[in-house]
Amino acid sequence: MKVLIDECAPRALKVFLSQHGHDCLTVQEAGWAGKQNGELLALAERTFEAFVTLDTNLAYQQNLTGRKLVILILSARLNRLVDIEPLFPRCIDALAKAHIGDIIRVGLHP
Repeated sequence: MKVLIDECAPRALKVFLSQHGHDCLTVQEAGWAGKQNGELLALAERTFEAFVTLDTNLAYQQNLTGRKLVILILSARLNRLVDIEPLFPRCIDALAKAHIGDIIRVGLHP
């Protein structure tokens, strides 16, 4: 799956997903650093199949209905690698089962 990883996510997530067969770019690598969520999602759905973020408020800030990509929202107690890394395997499972338009929350603290 072609995955865009939000700027707030650790680079280790890209490495992990890539090691499990996903074609990943970070927002920075795509040249979209600093884009607002609405514009970023519109750009992402032209090229990517999934968007992974730690922004748990995304679903409340944006109308995600009808988006043409999977949106995977990671939720941990803190946004530190030590807190997020245990969620990485669950991301693989979620992406394997996901369909375009799905909004999936993966976390220890939903």
